[in-house]
Formats: sequence, structure tokens, C-alpha cells
Amino acid sequence: MSQIKFGTDGWRAVIAEDFTFANVARVTQATADYWKSEVQSPKSKVFGYELKVVVGYDRRFLSDQFAQCTAEVFAGNNFQVVLAPEPTPTPSVSFAVKNLCAVGGVMITASHNPPIFNGFKLKSYYGGPSDSGTCQAVESFLDKNPPQLRTPNSELRISIQDVRPAHHAALKKLVDFKLIAKSKLRFAHDALFGVGAGCFEQLLAGTTCRVTTLNGNHDALFGGINPEPIVQNYARSQAFLKKHPHDICLVTDGDADRVGGMDGHGGYLTTHQIICLLLHHLIVNRKGRGRVVKALTTTSMVDKMCAAYGLPLVETGVGFKYICAEMLKGDVLLGAEESGGIGFPNHIPERDGIAAGLMLLEMLATERVSVNKLLAKLEKQFGPHRYGRIDTHYPLEKRSSLMEFLKNNPPDKLLRSPFEDIKTFDGVKFIAQDTSWLMLRGSGTEPVLRIYAEAKSDAGVQKLLKLGVSLARHGKFTKGGDHMF
Repeated sequence: MSQIKFGTDGWRAVIAEDFTFANVARVTQATADYWKSEVQSPKSKVFGYELKVVVGYDRRFLSDQFAQCTAEVFAGNNFQVVLAPEPTPTPSVSFAVKNLCAVGGVMITASHNPPIFNGFKLKSYYGGPSDSGTCQAVESFLDKNPPQLRTPNSELRISIQDVRPAHHAALKKLVDFKLIAKSKLRFAHDALFGVGAGCFEQLLAGTTCRVTTLNGNHDALFGGINPEPIVQNYARSQAFLKKHPHDICLVTDGDADRVGGMDGHGGYLTTHQIICLLLHHLIVNRKGRGRVVKALTTTSMVDKMCAAYGLPLVETGVGFKYICAEMLKGDVLLGAEESGGIGFPNHIPERDGIAAGLMLLEMLATERVSVNKLLAKLEKQFGPHRYGRIDTHYPLEKRSSLMEFLKNNPPDKLLRSPFEDIKTFDGVKFIAQDTSWLMLRGSGTEPVLRIYAEAKSDAGVQKLLKLGVSLARHGKFTKGGDHMF
């Protein structure tokens, strides 16, 4: 039997290679065994919960059948199973877990990964990603019991239920829906062939808004792209928007838990810009207060905004589960990560691309100016921020020595600005006095090194990325003054 290793908030593998029906059944049985043990433990936060689980799935090849297999194993273990009838956004499943008081949920999805992958994402009782301890605990239950596929009453325990309407109703309460409804906004939504297709049309049916859905058809190959909200995947939509301008174009990833965007003419909006626009809206227009939680790789403009408005800032490692943990503590105004995962209070401690999209519409309906004018105002107030990232192959066995070297040998300067700080709780991040930064961090599951950089100009970003690549290649600062960039 193949080894199954959990990553950020679940298990991911190549379909028919390791992601097979037999392995999905194994993982489901381990999950069922773990949750049964938790329900019976007085020390557990789900002690005494009903054995109920929500199962959803995306548009990937065989996702519906993998979800059916998952539901049958849970039912065979005496769980009441709420199974989605068709491909469903991850945040809808997460909301259902919390709303229905389920012990947990499973989403069959590989999110933004290439079409050959699928995944088994775990959601905990609070309606957010399961933490590392939960994932490790499920791993420890693997193969302790054979999968229970059928019992006399197992089919009676599976209830087919569309969980999207309840999620949509919650979204309408989260935002000022009446304001959006009468705004006459004309916006596009690039679904990247994912499960978000049609959601904004359904939400805004009967309002003055006009929605154009792009790349909304069900295509298990995602039109030849990876369903990730990054500029490389926007070519078709950009060409359309140049010919047919809109007020804004929202983009959701394959399972609709992350958001990206373009302006109305196809100009790329980075996820950092979107995060700052939303933070501006929550502080200035909504008069919101609270802690702001961001992953290490998120723009330093957030730091400057928090300082300007007197808001506490919390930085976490990469992965929304860390932001979720902070949201569960309360008093959070916004939680955000570089990949476009954004969470809001009074909702679920989960990234929700549909919620983020609606909040952007509320912002435009409130401000009544273009998104580019809003960005220009932010840059005038807090300065320009440009960002870049490179993923490069890097042997796992060499990573620890590289990180150790970086921790002990920070550069004198970055882009002629004196070195000011280093953060090492998830990779290594060098920060200069002018807030430019360079970060190197290994993937949790692959022989990949991620190199991130932010500076005042695109040229500065490229210099920092070049330095990062040089460090990865040589494992040290090379001759020629790299350490003085």
C-alpha cells in the first residue's frame, strides 16, 4: 500500500497513481476512527457531538465518485453524512460543517493544483481548515481498521443536500447586500473552470448588477491551465475585457476559496492589492477595528496601514490554518495570505473567495470610483509596493543547511537599505529598513524552494529574486557583493 502523507490541511496526490478509490477509503476510515475517538473523549472540543459529517467535491475528474466513496465509508462507520449533490465551493462545505454542528467535513479537491491531482481536505467542527495536530492524528489512525464500506443501514445514513443556499444567505448578511443590489455595477467573474461558476449570478439575480461569467463551463482539464488566480492564467479573460470593459473582474480558484482579480479593462490586480483594498474598506468605510492577521509572505503595505490606523498586526506562517487559529481567538478584523485566501469575522474562520468578491463589490458600491483610483490613493498614502515570487526545484536534504546558513548570515543591506530584521518561524525572511524584503521557504511536501520578494519597484524585486536564486544555487553569499544588494 502506498504511503499517505498529509500536507497543509489534508492529503493530495495524482489521480490513479496514489489518489485511488482504495486509498481514499483508507484515509476516510482513518478520519472516521479519529473523529469517533474525539467524540468519545471528555477532553475533546467535540465531546458528545453527533457523528455527523459534510462531504463536498469539486469539478475534477472522478471527484463526484471519490466523494461517494468517502460518504459510504463514513456511513459504514455509523456517521450521518450530508453529501453535496453536485460540485460545490469549499467555503460552502466549511459553512455547512459549522451551521449543521457536524463533527467535521471533507472536501474532495486539489484546489489550484494541476488537473492530474485531486485531494482530501479536512474541515473541523468550527468551519475552517483542520490544524496540523488533527492532520497528524488522522495519519496515525491509517490502516488501524479496514474501510467499512457497507452496513445494512449505511445508505440510509447518506443525505443528499445542497449546502450552497445556506452559505449564500450568510454571505448576504455579511455584506451590505442592499447597497450592492442597487449599485448597477457591471462586473465579470472568471471562474477558471472551477466550482465558483455561476455563484455571483445566483447571488445577484434580480438586482441592478450585471454579471458576466467567464470560463464557467465544466472542464476537468481547466482549459489547459491550473485553476489558480495568477496573471499567467488570465489571458483569455484579459482579451475579453479589453474589448468589453467592466467595472471589475473577480477571479476565483478551482474550489472558490481564494480570490484574485483584474480591473475592468483586464489589468492585473495582485492578491496583495486586493488585500489592501479590502483592509482600507473595512477600516475607512466600515469603521472596523480589531487585529489584522497576515501570513509572512503578504505585502508590508498591510503593516503600514495597521501602524497608521493603530491596529494590532499578527504575522503567521504560510497556510490559512495558522490564520484560522488566530480568528478562533476572536477580535480579528481581517485574515489574509499572499495566495488570495481571505477570511472575515462574523462568518467562518475560513478563506472564502465568494465572500471576498462580494466585499470588493461593496467597496466599489460605497466609493463610487474605479478600483485603479483607489489603488492610486493607497500608493500615494503608503508608497509603491511591488512583489514577485519564484518556485525552483531544490533537494529536500539540502534545505536545512541552507536555512541554517541564512539564519546566521543576514545580508548587510537589501537594495542599499540597511538590514533591519529577520524572521525565521517559517523559512527565513530578511527585512530592510525601507520595508523591502526577501524570503526563502521550502514547500511542505515537495522538493521546491519558494523565493519571495517585495520592493518599491519591479526592478528592485527582480534584483532581490536574483539574490534569492543565487543563495539557493550556492548555499551562500557569492563573491561580487550579493550581500550588499
